[in-house]
Amino acid sequence: MAFSSFFRTIVTLSLLLVVSNSNAQLSTNFYSKSCPNLFSTVKPVVQSAINQEKRMGASLVRLFFHDCFVNGCDGSILLDDTSSFTGEQTAVPNRNSVRGFEVIDSIKSAVEKACPGVVSCADILAIAARDSTAILGGPSWNVKLGRRDARTASLSAANNGIPAPTSNLNQLISRFSALGLSTRDLVALSGAHTIGQARCTNFRTRIYNDTNIDSSFAQTRRSNCPSTGGDNNLAPLDLQTPTSFDNNYFKNLLVQKGLLHSDQELFNNGSTDSIVRTYSNGQSTFFSDFVAGMIKMGDISPLTGSQGEIRKNCGKVN
Repeated sequence: MAFSSFFRTIVTLSLLLVVSNSNAQLSTNFYSKSCPNLFSTVKPVVQSAINQEKRMGASLVRLFFHDCFVNGCDGSILLDDTSSFTGEQTAVPNRNSVRGFEVIDSIKSAVEKACPGVVSCADILAIAARDSTAILGGPSWNVKLGRRDARTASLSAANNGIPAPTSNLNQLISRFSALGLSTRDLVALSGAHTIGQARCTNFRTRIYNDTNIDSSFAQTRRSNCPSTGGDNNLAPLDLQTPTSFDNNYFKNLLVQKGLLHSDQELFNNGSTDSIVRTYSNGQSTFFSDFVAGMIKMGDISPLTGSQGEIRKNCGKVN
């Protein structure tokens, strides 16, 4: 009995090592020897893209989010469709919506010149999201790296995995929880909506049908989002400072000026109201929790070691 108990213990420990090993292989200094100039190569490209269009910072953060929520942070969202392959870019949450691919391609070109065949597109996404946040006035952090790129993508997983703007609070909590993210992570990461814009098709139902919405705010938004047509007309997710990473998003929720139904669900006499209040009163608390959430999100099911590949071109497998 003693031997069998010992054997079970060894097997259990081995399994735990296997499970934890993928995250253990991510580290903040992963490329310190193989690509020492990585960060100084990436940031100017991100800075230039944001200088040309402030909205691009939000788009790059969103690209990382939409990648990680579908089979983990593996660069799968970057794969273009071909005659024999359909990727994630035409999924409902992404179609006519996700953007910034050309910026990622520009970063990849610059990185390939500095250190060919070394840095994954998945890691470039993670760094670009961090740099975008910091450039727009938000916090910075040490990005964990060492992800490898997927050789495939999943349209169905993208359709099912990314929370819809019509989601209620329970649906949001459930989806985040399934990926190891807490309710606090949900609220903090939703704070990324302090930057960027949304399409009329994603907030139309809210401004015409929801009752927990400021009436003058709804009226203003209706002027650019008719009940039919104008699906791609844009409105800022944060009314006051849509190109500054701050805590105004949470202040807007307190007065029922969340643009998306899923935004306002975070402050709607529910379990997350107190977290929204905390962030609306303390930007530094929001920033530190956002950083923690981004690092946790970046840990979702990475490909490491000999898994996947290092794509030469982010839009297609090698």
